[in-house]
This record gives sequence, C-alpha cells and structure tokens, in this order.
Amino acid sequence: MNELIFSKSDPQGVWTRRHFLKSLSMSGIATACGQLSAALHFRNPDADRPPTVALLATEVRRHSHAQHFIDRLLEGYGWHGQHYFPKIKLVSMYVDQFPEKDLARDRERRHGVPIYPTISEALTRGGKALDVDGVIIIAEHGDYPRNAKGQKRYPRYDFFKEMVEVFESSGRSVPVFNDKHLSTDWNECVEMVDDAKRLNFAFLAGSSLPVTWRIPAVDIPWNANLRESVSVCYGGVDSYDIHGLETAQCMSERRAGGESGVKSVHAVRGNEVWSMLKKRDSTRELLMAALARSHQCKAPDQWSFMPPTLDWVQQASPGVVAYFIEHNDGFLTTLFMLNGLVLDFTYAGMHDSGKITSCQMHLPMPPRQTTTADFFNPLSHRIEESIKSGHAVYPPERTLLTSGMTLFGVESLYRGSAKLLTPELTVPYQVEPLSTYWRG
Repeated sequence: MNELIFSKSDPQGVWTRRHFLKSLSMSGIATACGQLSAALHFRNPDADRPPTVALLATEVRRHSHAQHFIDRLLEGYGWHGQHYFPKIKLVSMYVDQFPEKDLARDRERRHGVPIYPTISEALTRGGKALDVDGVIIIAEHGDYPRNAKGQKRYPRYDFFKEMVEVFESSGRSVPVFNDKHLSTDWNECVEMVDDAKRLNFAFLAGSSLPVTWRIPAVDIPWNANLRESVSVCYGGVDSYDIHGLETAQCMSERRAGGESGVKSVHAVRGNEVWSMLKKRDSTRELLMAALARSHQCKAPDQWSFMPPTLDWVQQASPGVVAYFIEHNDGFLTTLFMLNGLVLDFTYAGMHDSGKITSCQMHLPMPPRQTTTADFFNPLSHRIEESIKSGHAVYPPERTLLTSGMTLFGVESLYRGSAKLLTPELTVPYQVEPLSTYWRG
C-alpha cells in the first residue's frame, strides 16, 4: 500500500484566493474579474437543501447504535449549550432485523422516514439510481452467528458491497460512514478502503472514542517525538478492544513521521500479561499514568482511592487481556482490558524526553431510564461534516489499521497467544495537524 499524505481540498463551488490567482495567470485580469463577479452572483438552487442520507441498520432497539444515530438525525441533540438539529436529512432506511422491542417502525411512523425492503431500494428511494447524498452504515447489534474465534459476523462488509453495487450502476458515489471496525476478515477490510479510493468517495469509519471529549482536553502535539502509547479499557475481545485501540491510535498517529504500520501483534491473557509487563519499565509507568486518569477505577476495601501498585491491578482484574503491538518504526502500543478494575477508557503516551501525556476519553453512559448517550453527539457531528463537505475528517487508514490490530489480536489469542508477524498491516498514513476530538 502506498503512503498517503492527507490534506483537505478546497470545498467544491467556493471561490478561493488560489482559484482567483490561477485565473489571473491563465486568462488575465478582465476574465478573472468577470468570473469572480459571476461566482458571487450565482446562487445554486440546491444551496439551501440539506444533504439527504440513507441509513442501513442491523436492528433498531433501545440503546442500540442505530437507535442512537437515528434519533439524533431525526430529533437532534444537545450541542454547545443548545439543542442542535442536524443539517443533513434522513430520508430512507434499511433495517435487517426486527427484534421483539423494535423501534424502527415507531420511528418510521413518527417521522415519516420509510423503511425499504432492500438496501438498493433504500439508496435509490424506490427508483432506478442512487438518490441520496450520503450513506450511514450501522451494522452493530443483532442476531448474527459467531465463528470459532468468537467473532460475531456483523454484515458491515455485506451492506457495504451492496451499496457499492448501487454506486457503480448509478455512475456516481457519495460520502459514507461505517460504524466501528470494518469487518472480521482482513481482506474484506482492505477491499472496503480500496473501493472507496476506486470510486472516489469520502469514507469515514470508526467509533466515538477518537472524537469524544477528553479529560483534560489534551492532545499529542503534531509531529511529536512520541515513543510509546498505552490504552486502558474494559469490555470484551472483538467488541471493546477496537475502542481501546482507537483510543491509542488517534494519539499515536500524530508522532513524527506519521503512522508506519504494524510489525507484530501479541495478545496474552492472565498471568502472562504480568510476566511480560515486568520486563517493560516504561509500559508499567504508562499503565499507572493511564489508571490515574480513570474516574471509575476500583479501590480495595477500606481505601478511598486505588493505591499505585501493580499487585492491586493484578488482583482486581483476574480476567485481564493485553495486546502488545510493535509498529514498523519501533513504536510500541499496548492495550490493557482490565475488567473488574475500570469502567472507562484512558490513555497515556511517553515522549522521547520521558514526559507523559495522559487523559480520559470521556464516554458518559446513559442512565437506565433514558435512551440517550451523549458521546454519540461528537461522532454524529463529524459524520455530518464529512457528508456535507465530501471529505472525511480523518483518513480511513486509521480504521483500517485498528481493524487489523483487532483481528490479529483475536487471531493471536485463538492460536494460544502466539506472537504474530503482520506484514499485512503495513498501512502507512499521516493525519493533518488539526485534531478532530471535541473540545466543546
């Protein structure tokens, strides 16, 4: 895979100084002034029409990802101290499954957004060609089979390929968002990103972790001399591990030289985690720094806070799983899933100087009696920005790489915690200096 340097293009239809100077050199002052005058007086008849989107979901029930996105699109959400109504319009849906407590049909009745029987019909709105300005794929939750490795085969790739068929037959494409990792198969992940490049559409993917609020609101300085990252989280393999890896990657990718890809993945459980950690002084230091940012770290009985000892971390998280990852440039990433000890997502990174940058990725969980989850607000906003501008706010290579880390982590565990060399994960890319996490 060739190295890509990502930069934002000028928005289509906007007259910029660069366009103006180019016109001066090509056509002379009179022509350029005439063109500028025409540009200022031209009014696109669709300028005030919000972009239309189709949403493809596996199921829509309370607290499902699809419910969170659909309700924000249709009813808005809190943003900057006021209720915000998105400037994109949900006009069609495809829903694969309807569980006992389905909410999709209620949203269809309440808001008049039709549920179509096929993906093709949702994208064409019952016609013969693509008839929306953006597509949102939320293939998370639902009754789908698991393979021998424990991976749930959500139809993200299948939804995506059916969508691509409509793009190809229509002769045009539109921006796309895919929730969480791309697929449970590496070749399918690569194919999805390749399709986006081949058909030239903006492809945003991933979860809320990289774009949510941070406590404190810090970032790794762009082009920093960073040498190691640690992420601490909770949850299951092939489920929340992708969130923890995104937590680390959205910081690590800002290091000098950008991302180089991953050389090896070694996933271990239980006592083997602590045996490996004893050999890695800087990783232990980063683990404790990340835990110090947790708001929900369990303390021993009779204690108000967790004492900074590895013995307590080991005792409080007997089901520990860790992914030890080495990048092609020698950079190190370690993910700790510490179920029993924490209930949030934290990060710590070490610079060459020994300085540590750390924070919590804030995910305020919804109370049981509500259906809201405010950490979907920043992601919803970034999806809207990508669809409206036609440019993904961060490169799809990030999600391609974190998908690969997740898949090879699962594979390593499946093979008895074997260390896997991963030439497939040579996915170099760079991000822009401006970070996309939410500071509001």
